Amino acid sequence: MSRPHVARKRFGQHFLSDPAIIDAIVRAIDPRPGQPVVEIGPGLAALTQPLVERLGRLTVIELDRDLAERLRRHPQLRVVESDVLKVDFAQLADSLGAPKLRVVGNLPYNISSPILFHLLGQVEVVEDQHFMLQKEVIDRMVAQPATAAYGRLSVMLQWRYAMEDVLFVPPEAFEPPPRVDSAVVRMRPLAQPPAVDVALLSQLVQVAFSQRRKLLRHTLGAWMQQHDRHADFDLQRRAEEVPVAQYVALAQALAPR
Repeated sequence: MSRPHVARKRFGQHFLSDPAIIDAIVRAIDPRPGQPVVEIGPGLAALTQPLVERLGRLTVIELDRDLAERLRRHPQLRVVESDVLKVDFAQLADSLGAPKLRVVGNLPYNISSPILFHLLGQVEVVEDQHFMLQKEVIDRMVAQPATAAYGRLSVMLQWRYAMEDVLFVPPEAFEPPPRVDSAVVRMRPLAQPPAVDVALLSQLVQVAFSQRRKLLRHTLGAWMQQHDRHADFDLQRRAEEVPVAQYVALAQALAPR
């Protein structure tokens, strides 16, 4: 019998172990036979097994060498042993003969934001995403303007995805239990997103939220002056009062012609 896998702190490993929660997540994903699904960080295959039973085949991305070796023994899995931040999802879709991928996973808490931004850069090949994350992170992702949770993550994801918090996951659903609550988010890329220079939008949003208690004239206003950029935009507000669409409109107005 193979020895049990011990969760590794450096990979932020917390393994899902509650059958009712696993079932609820799989129902939320609703996988259908033959769909091109990619799972990030399958771990001990708690989600992997019920997914592959419905799909027939599944591609998994696993960084932990011991776990990858274990997963390779499963005849219906295609294992990509890699850091997810180095995976080219367009290439992966191509190799699977699929125009778009469905991406799922229990994302490690320590690198959840970098993974979300990595996928944002490859959103053209994504049909939808279902991720389990720290509840606090999902609260920030789906936050509305004029709330404490609304910030850079809210703006940078909401301009491109429709998102909803679909399931609460308590710490005791994991082994070992994390010290935080978790949740599952559904992310669907918008069919017709606004055309915008993403790097410029990112820069504006970062500057705006760099000192969120100050009025925007001190942060964004100073930045626009410094870069000799002008636009009709109310700077007598705080960053959190500005809706996503207005940040996008500002980035469009300030883009070099």
